[in-house]
Amino acid sequence: MSPRQHRTRKPRGRSRVGERFEAEVGPVAHGGHCVVRLPEPESRVVFVRHSIPGERVVLEITEGTDGDRFWRADAVEVLSASPDRVEPPCPYAGPGRCGGCDFQHVDLARQRALKADVVREQLSRLARLEVDVEVEAVPGDDHGLRWRTRQRYATTPDGRRAMRQHRSHRLVPVDDCLIAAPTGSDHTAHGHTFQVAEDGFWQVHPGAPDALVTAVLDVLAPQPGERCLDLYAGVGLFARFLAEAVGPAGRVVAVEGDPRASALSTRNVPTAEVRAGDVGEVLATAYDEPFDLVVLDPPREGARRPVVEQVVARRPRAVAYVACDPAAMARDVAVFAEHGYRLASLRAFDLFPMTHHVECVAHLVRSDD
Repeated sequence: MSPRQHRTRKPRGRSRVGERFEAEVGPVAHGGHCVVRLPEPESRVVFVRHSIPGERVVLEITEGTDGDRFWRADAVEVLSASPDRVEPPCPYAGPGRCGGCDFQHVDLARQRALKADVVREQLSRLARLEVDVEVEAVPGDDHGLRWRTRQRYATTPDGRRAMRQHRSHRLVPVDDCLIAAPTGSDHTAHGHTFQVAEDGFWQVHPGAPDALVTAVLDVLAPQPGERCLDLYAGVGLFARFLAEAVGPAGRVVAVEGDPRASALSTRNVPTAEVRAGDVGEVLATAYDEPFDLVVLDPPREGARRPVVEQVVARRPRAVAYVACDPAAMARDVAVFAEHGYRLASLRAFDLFPMTHHVECVAHLVRSDD
């Protein structure tokens, strides 16, 4: 896993890095950490990794100065442990070690419950919706391990394979990453093989393509003769099955910004109309006629308002929104609501066990339906 990049900024007063505090751990937050509120005189929110809600821990500040609104920290000692705390299966997981996983110290069932809490909180805060959320296990991993079919490593100066610490360029030598799959992806979904560029995008969990295709088709229920837009279509994963469902009397348009992936989708889905280009720019100039169904599978930042407004202008009867970031999804769901589309259902999948990431499929329909 590549590290999350962050900009270096000027310190705002005295550094608090290395200081320790004893504290009660609050709720989980989006990003793989929990919230701690330090009392006076610090009066600070601290985002703490390697903790579980309800625990009492000693935390050590890893980022923060007197002038910052919040600090970051690691739980370096557990004074009162959650019953869901487990020994991390990976020897490289923990404070000051590899930053690739967030939840190795948490029982797998509780990991999914924590992710459900995050999805629920984001929808409540950003879309004003109260939604029951269950994060579903997906076949293809070994109790949360050995699922990542594509893995990137750094290399130490002496040539050893390594990962990076959380929010750092510091290298941690790693002999064996336990979430790495023993073999790469075969790029198949429901018995169909897809052509994918060597470094192109494909879901890294072996069970992800089947699970997502099934979820999308279940909510859209495409019918023969219907017209479908597959946006951020990649190499045509969803377009392939939409084309099967709507048949020769139907229509599938696949729009993708990566020209290599778009070119491959013409081979993977020969019956689809394929357009390479920025989704927002393409929708602003083409395909402005009505469509029955839309699949939205945007990058982590979400589809955003201009694209959502282009989608609702085509008056689809249903939209399947595939989201890898619950906050971006919630913001876009709120924009859909402004334009008369309601969240009819939501499914969440544990496609990234041991990390804070979660994949969702939101089903949106017109409010008057």
